[in-house]
Amino acid sequence: MPEQPEPGAGLDPEAEDAAAAALQRARAAAREKGLRPGLKPMRRRRPGVDGSRANRDGRDPLLLGDQMDRLLVDRGWQVDVAVGSVMGRWPQIVGDEVAQHCTPVTFEGGVLTVRADSTAWTVQLTLLESSIMQRIEAESGKGTVSALKIVGPSAPSWSRGPRRSQGPGPRDTYG
Repeated sequence: MPEQPEPGAGLDPEAEDAAAAALQRARAAAREKGLRPGLKPMRRRRPGVDGSRANRDGRDPLLLGDQMDRLLVDRGWQVDVAVGSVMGRWPQIVGDEVAQHCTPVTFEGGVLTVRADSTAWTVQLTLLESSIMQRIEAESGKGTVSALKIVGPSAPSWSRGPRRSQGPGPRDTYG
């Protein structure tokens, strides 16, 4: 079997170096363009465009997270879910020490009501209201909770029974 000459045999060393450098430049340019010499070309995907033809009629399956997002948007539950996550993660949002002394009670009309366990903590939470609102906005999004209502411990109810009389009550004996 005859011996094959080496590639570049018979060329002067300068021409061989120039050819190798040109080959390296061509390969680098091809890699930058996304071409892969010797392999099948890859299809490019445009960002934000789904390349498949699935879901055109709505009958094809979706990922569970996408389906849940669609359900929340269709029902208008985004705000309720966001506020529910704030109420569920209250200790992580306000910190463990503050969470020991107050709990979120209700959310109506964009107002989150928080009940403190003492009047001292009611005053403290009133002073911390702006920082608590910033943390709630960071967790649930801007505009989810429009106001924070902080209430103290509840007083006992003096009205008992199905019927009650209007007028002087149990606290009128000192007059």
